[in-house]
Amino acid sequence: MDVDNLIDMANRIGEFFDSLPDQHEAADSVADHIRKFWEPRMRLAILNSLDNPEASAAMHAIVREALETHRKDLTPAAATA
Repeated sequence: MDVDNLIDMANRIGEFFDSLPDQHEAADSVADHIRKFWEPRMRLAILNSLDNPEASAAMHAIVREALETHRKDLTPAAATA
């Protein structure tokens, strides 16, 4: 899985929702979009990239906040077993 591509995709989602006036709502919306439309392997790969400082630094701040805040909810069920 190409993590750089996933980060680019997540950043585009973040840029869209970053226009919301409430930043917490924006982060929740980013996480909700990723939860609804990304397959489990994609979610797991981008969540794992949070632990890589270089990859994490490439994320838009709202994306990083969304992933960190909603990490448990975004983690696929099979990955927690």
